[in-house]
Amino acid sequence: MPLLTRRLRCAVCLRAQSSCICQWITPVAHRVEVVLLQHPLEVAHAKGSARLLHLSLPHSALAVGEVFAEVVLQALISAPLDSQTPPPKYTILLYPDSPPNQAQALGLAAPPALASERLREPSELRLIVLDGTWRKSRKMLYLNPLLQHLPRLTLRDLPASGYRIRKAHKPDQLSTLEATCAALAQLEGDAERFAPLLRAFDGFVAQQSAYRV
Repeated sequence: MPLLTRRLRCAVCLRAQSSCICQWITPVAHRVEVVLLQHPLEVAHAKGSARLLHLSLPHSALAVGEVFAEVVLQALISAPLDSQTPPPKYTILLYPDSPPNQAQALGLAAPPALASERLREPSELRLIVLDGTWRKSRKMLYLNPLLQHLPRLTLRDLPASGYRIRKAHKPDQLSTLEATCAALAQLEGDAERFAPLLRAFDGFVAQQSAYRV
């Protein structure tokens, strides 16, 4: 009986070479650092956008886990991403506000207020993004108390998502890539800078859709 062979994988995007997404990697200049915390069940999900986002954002990091050791998570929140950059002065979590009674019912600590004066210099900011379904991201927030104590950034004036390859409960529920681009545009005041990456994302979505035909 012949030995089964694994499909060759791209060393960059980590996908099978037959479904490589490297053509959609679109490096964009950004001032706010981004740390993506990816739920383990998202790693092998063909429709996930976090890896493409990470490869397109020079000042970003990606860590996989559901529960992070406190020392590891604290480093992701506040330590320099590399030896060439200083630590962030202010770290915020991309997550919608929850009514106090709802947060209490979920056993979550109330996040501190987001101080607008801290947002004036994007290069001093770090944005934490949870990559997972709403249920998974809520669980990650619940299981990692350090995240609960970060001020939250809530997106505003959102367009409808172009992420038609995954089910959404509302038109404005965005992919990780779309939501992060919207957050960066909001924080840096320059939505046009991220338009090329969003156009590349449309190509990625079309590629994934073609596999289902």
